[in-house]
Amino acid sequence: MRVVIGVDWSDQSFAAVTQTFQLYHPTDVTLVHGVDLGILEHPVVAQAGNVQGYDDFRKAMIASGRQLLERAAAMVPAEVASIRKVNEIGSPAQLILDSATNLSADLVVVGVRGRSRLSEMVLGSVSHRVLLHGSRPTLIVRGAARKVQRVLVAIEDRDDADRITKWLTQHPFVDPTELCVLHALVPIGVNDPYDALGTETWWEGAERYAKELVASTAGKLLNPRHTISTKVATGNPAAVIEQEAQGMDLVVVTSHGRRGISRFLLGSVSHTVVHHVTCPVLVLR
Repeated sequence: MRVVIGVDWSDQSFAAVTQTFQLYHPTDVTLVHGVDLGILEHPVVAQAGNVQGYDDFRKAMIASGRQLLERAAAMVPAEVASIRKVNEIGSPAQLILDSATNLSADLVVVGVRGRSRLSEMVLGSVSHRVLLHGSRPTLIVRGAARKVQRVLVAIEDRDDADRITKWLTQHPFVDPTELCVLHALVPIGVNDPYDALGTETWWEGAERYAKELVASTAGKLLNPRHTISTKVATGNPAAVIEQEAQGMDLVVVTSHGRRGISRFLLGSVSHTVVHHVTCPVLVLR
């Protein structure tokens, strides 16, 4: 397994490194640190602005990045066969995305600092940009690293179920886990006492489909390292996942790749979950 981990000097970043090895046994790890100098990234800007001490500042920031990567590398288990360290001037998010693409990473890992959704849109954040523009499975780590024993697997339809099943089969967790396969039934908002539209029959069919979906998914995931339960709940999918995630060590969801204005107007279950769930979230593409 090839993993790219974005690192900076925050506690969340170091937690992300630790959490990676609480979950998996990667054989190839790339640690990426972007030295963000803002508008001073280009020397010509500093020269035009007559910025005093620019060269020393630039060298100090690069040296600090090297020290950071050495500290992060010391946290990587000795059995990892390959460790790369990327320390370059530029956008941290873009460097992470480029590294993931160039190395064909199986997983990208970043820590999140808990910025609100509004401030994130205005100010931006590394995790937000990686989620928005990335095409690789991404692990978002919030808070301290933890041993993963209880995992919530949220599925929307058969395509989601197949993608998650394939990932969990190809990339098993380090420790045995309790998996709960969850599907949220969205209420249709129709209350017709005469059932002129046949909504009761439709709802019964939707419930049967949901129960069969979680049961068949659980059957595909069944192996000696998993104990599996299923649940069908009614409500807004993001709210249901947030509720059921309480007491969990990891949430697994999929992303449908909505971007730009459509994401802003329509929202995204995976993005909302990342903002409101307190445990790590694995977003599969």
